[in-house]
Amino acid sequence: MSIRHGLLALLERGPRYGSQLRTEFESRTGSTWPLNVGQVYTTLNRLERDGMVAQGGQDEAGHALYAITDAGLAELRTWFEKPVDRTSPARDELAIKLAMAVGAPCVDIRDVIQSQRRHTVKAMQDYTRLKAQALVAVESGGARERDDVAWLLVLEQLIFQTEAEARWLDHCEARLIRLSTTMPPASPSAPTPASGSSSSSGSASPSAADPAPAPAPAAPNPITTTPAPASGGAR
Repeated sequence: MSIRHGLLALLERGPRYGSQLRTEFESRTGSTWPLNVGQVYTTLNRLERDGMVAQGGQDEAGHALYAITDAGLAELRTWFEKPVDRTSPARDELAIKLAMAVGAPCVDIRDVIQSQRRHTVKAMQDYTRLKAQALVAVESGGARERDDVAWLLVLEQLIFQTEAEARWLDHCEARLIRLSTTMPPASPSAPTPASGSSSSSGSASPSAADPAPAPAPAAPNPITTTPAPASGGAR
């Protein structure tokens, strides 16, 4: 999330003070990404240092007002025109969690998937209810219509995101089930000939005093998951 560009976009509409910018930012995004006043003023100080905003006096209540400069407007235009970089994605906690759960001896990865799916579906349902409320607000019009439209766009992005995550979790579970049922079984150890028996070719049999060879250890399954029960002899 680019706080600095969000603040520049709000300042394009006119001078504002710190807590006013925080309120308007959260109104536009429905408090999806809440800010604190400290973040706002820290960002404003950096923008002022970089020549993108400048203090422009005070309002009637004595709040220091900030205004966007020509350099800030140029930076804002560049931000709007440049696509968001998807070649270096941000770290995704869920993807990392599932990657670490593969083969982990202390967890069943399918339990992790199912727990996350329940949470994701509930979040999607909550966003859908909020979308219905936002649509009513947009269709009724009013002084906050622009903020309501902005909030609606954010909500729809969250809905699409959770829908995609739920589908991905379904895909992960199906793949793990397939892998757990198609992994080759461990090779059985060779049977030990009975003591004192002789082969038809006359070769010497191992004596009773010779220790029997230890069975080969089973090859570990790289997917730590509970395999689906076999049905109808399918492999």
